[in-house]
Amino acid sequence: MEVSKTGKGAGGRRGGERKKSVTKSIKAGLQFPVGRVARFLKKGRYAQRVGIGAPVYLAAVLEYLAAEVLELAGNAARDNKKTRIIPRHLLLAVRNDEELGKLLGGVTFASGGVLPNINPVLLPKKSEKTTEKISQSKSPKKA
Repeated sequence: MEVSKTGKGAGGRRGGERKKSVTKSIKAGLQFPVGRVARFLKKGRYAQRVGIGAPVYLAAVLEYLAAEVLELAGNAARDNKKTRIIPRHLLLAVRNDEELGKLLGGVTFASGGVLPNINPVLLPKKSEKTTEKISQSKSPKKA
């Protein structure tokens, strides 16, 4: 006696091939995990109930912020002739952008360093004599 796979299986389930699961992230068109964000929202007890759209919206916002920071950090790495993003590039990207700098104002980047900045008061003063000498040396002499 052979049992065919086309009939009903145990518990009324049908046998055969299973459909590929479609995640909430795929439905929303996102790379960030919507299900995981939903789990953390529920587990964090920020509210008694969490709606369906809240984790989707939050995952989309997080994905946008990550993409923005990575794009700016990649540009900073390319400016420094590097192919790998390091914490220094992240710091330069965030601090040079006005809105991200405001958002991450109190954040410290480990191994990030500081922005290159020299106070103009500390620079040597250019006297009139030195500027005249520089301008005379640049002008071609006629003989």
